Amino acid sequence: MKFPFYIARRYLFSKSSNNAINIITIIAAIGVFAGAFSLFIVLSGFAGLKDFSLSFSNKFDPDLKVLPSSGKTFQFPNDKAEDLAEIEGISGFSRIIEERIFLDYRNKNHTAFLKGVDNNYQQVTQIDSAVSGSWLTNSEAQVVVGNTISRKLGLSIFNYQNLLNVMVPRPGKGQITGLDPGQAFNQEKVIISGIYSVNEDLDDKYVFSNLNFARNLLELDENTFSGIEIKIAPGANPDIITAEIKELFGDEIIIKNRAQLNETLYKMLNTENLAVYLIFTLVLIIALFNVAGSIIMVILDKRDNIKTLFSLGASESQIKQIFFTQGILMTVIGGAIGLSAAVLLVYLQLQFDLVMITPSLPYPVAITFENILIVIFTIGILGLIASFIAAGSSRKALKAV
Repeated sequence: MKFPFYIARRYLFSKSSNNAINIITIIAAIGVFAGAFSLFIVLSGFAGLKDFSLSFSNKFDPDLKVLPSSGKTFQFPNDKAEDLAEIEGISGFSRIIEERIFLDYRNKNHTAFLKGVDNNYQQVTQIDSAVSGSWLTNSEAQVVVGNTISRKLGLSIFNYQNLLNVMVPRPGKGQITGLDPGQAFNQEKVIISGIYSVNEDLDDKYVFSNLNFARNLLELDENTFSGIEIKIAPGANPDIITAEIKELFGDEIIIKNRAQLNETLYKMLNTENLAVYLIFTLVLIIALFNVAGSIIMVILDKRDNIKTLFSLGASESQIKQIFFTQGILMTVIGGAIGLSAAVLLVYLQLQFDLVMITPSLPYPVAITFENILIVIFTIGILGLIASFIAAGSSRKALKAV
C-alpha cells in the first residue's frame, strides 16, 4: 500500500483528539452524501417527468415525418411508394393530408386542422390507444376529434341527430368575402365516431378523417399529399433511413424526427433539467467546501504529525498528497453511499409507488445510466478541486513547523 494512501486512510477513519474536528468531518461527509443523494433524486425525477410528458406525444408523433420543402403538398405516386417500402429499416408508413378547417356545430364554431389518414395510420402511431369510441371506418363520413374540441363544441359520439359541419375554403385565387358560404366553402356533414385525448394542445388542434374524405373535401388528386409518417423498425439507424428517403425524393421534401416535431417541448424540458442540475450542483459545491474546510482543520490538528513525517524523510509533495487523498476518499465514500441510497430509493418508487401524484398516478421517475454518470462526474470533478485547494494548506503547515 502506498505511503500517502495509508496515512490518509488512517486520518480519515481514526478519531481526532479534538472533538470539534470529528464533528466537522462528520458534517462534511453527510454534506457529500446529501449532495449526491439529492442530485440523483432530482435528475431521476426530471427524467421520469420527461418520459411521462413525451409518452403522450409519442402516441401521436411518428418516428419520421416527410413534409414538403415548400408549399403545402407534394406528389407521392405509387411507384415512389413502392420504392419507399423497399428501404431497409422502414416497418410501415402512412400517407396524410392536412389542412386548416372551420367547424360548425349547433351555432358553435371552432377552427382546427383536418388530418386525413389512410388505413396504415394505426400501425405507424399509437393514436388508437388514446381514443374513446371507435376509430375511423370507410363506410360513412366519420371523424375523430380531440377532447378539447369536443368540450368546446359540446360534441358526442354517434349523434346522428346533430352532425358536425366541416368547412374549408374552395381552392383557387381571389377573395371570398361577400360570397355565399355555399360558393366560398366546401362543406361536409360528418358523424363523430371517437374522441381522442393526448394532451391539451393536440386535443384542441386536430380532427382525424379517412384519406378519401379529406381528398374530396380539399379537391386533391390521388397522388397529392401533405406528408408521409414513417415507423422505423427496432434497431434500425434513423440517419441511414433519412439519407435514403432524401435520395428518393430529392429537394422537394424535408424530414423531421420526433424531437424536431416537438422542438419546443424538448427545449423546455431540457432547459428545466439543466436549470435544476445547476442549482443542485451549487448545493454540492457548498457541501464540498465543507470537505475542504474539514481537511484544513485536520492539517492544523496534525501539525506535529506532519513535522514527524517530514523528519522521517517524507517529501513536501507526499505530505500534500496525504491530505489530497483524504479529501478524495471522503468525497468518494460519501458520494458512493449517497448515490447508492438514491438509486435504491428511486428503484423502490418504481416498484412500490411510494409517492403518488393522484390516487392512481405514481410520481414518475427513471433510473438512467446517463444520470448516474452525471452524478459521478460532478462529484468527482468538484471533489478533486476541493481536495486540491485544501491540500495546498499543508505547505503553510510545513513552514510553520
